[in-house]
Amino acid sequence: MPDVQLTWLGHATFRFDTPGGKRVYVDPWVTNPKIPDSEKEPERIDMIAITHGHDDHVGNTIDLASKFDCTVVAPVELADWLVWMKKAVSEDKIRDPNKGGTVDVDGVKVTLTHAQHSSSTIDEDHMVYLGEPVGLVFEVENGTKLYFAGDTNVFGDMQLIKRLYAPDVAILPIGGHFTMDPKEAAVALEFLGVKQCVPCHYGTFPILAGTPDELRQLAPSGVEILSPEPGETIEV
Repeated sequence: MPDVQLTWLGHATFRFDTPGGKRVYVDPWVTNPKIPDSEKEPERIDMIAITHGHDDHVGNTIDLASKFDCTVVAPVELADWLVWMKKAVSEDKIRDPNKGGTVDVDGVKVTLTHAQHSSSTIDEDHMVYLGEPVGLVFEVENGTKLYFAGDTNVFGDMQLIKRLYAPDVAILPIGGHFTMDPKEAAVALEFLGVKQCVPCHYGTFPILAGTPDELRQLAPSGVEILSPEPGETIEV
């Protein structure tokens, strides 16, 4: 089977095409300041997966889910909000696991892991709590495993993610301020034991100051730091 085709779309938004031909969007903020104009109108979406409820991660899910009638995977409180409060996703299209749970969407497995962050939104002038944030481990048809950490700092139980799920590539935030910076991300790579890392959640705004070059200087020996430009596709 071919490799996974992973495209960074700026900030924490990714698209990837699986070896079996599924197209997955993660945290689809397709109007973020770094996304190329050519990527602002997706051609198709088979699955959307969301790590937490902040607006820069839920992004354009409501409009995209309606347009493409695709499956949406989200932690249970966020899933309930999308179905019952926003009427954005039908019950038959939502998958609502919690941490430790795995769902299989047409041969692509998605497992929710721990993350240390927060999860909320402002909805009609009210703060709405949307459950705990999560990371996502995808296992695609050829067995490749991608770990999207979501917004988090480094935490020791990333060693459990290595032990339980053995991801091949880690997609880690490095911008700092709201998430890990390169120093913390380098320790995360030690815990995870991956050979490849794709950094994200940097450069969108000046406050997200961490860079891939800083991470390269600090990363464990043997870890390849892949830093595509927004809109660029790489194989993992």
